[in-house]
Amino acid sequence: MGTIYEALQMLLNVVWFVMIAHIILSWLINFQVLNLRQPLVAQVWQGLNNLLEPIYGPVRRILPNTGGLDLAPLVVFICIIILQRALANNAGWFYGY
Repeated sequence: MGTIYEALQMLLNVVWFVMIAHIILSWLINFQVLNLRQPLVAQVWQGLNNLLEPIYGPVRRILPNTGGLDLAPLVVFICIIILQRALANNAGWFYGY
């Protein structure tokens, strides 16, 4: 059962780092440091969007329209933190303590 705990924690960490990369890339694109006309940037951007849209989509449907401000990543970050803390607080169950 400890392997399940570690796999869940690793999965949440991977989602966390992919979200960080997506947010940083969006800032670099918005501040025109990077350009989507560059093939590598466009591919990475599209790949990250494809990975994260299944997570962000349902959250965006629930949240009210805030114009140009996308709060879905913030809500998902908070959910990831809550899930990580819940897993850590219940780690004994996974290890049989």
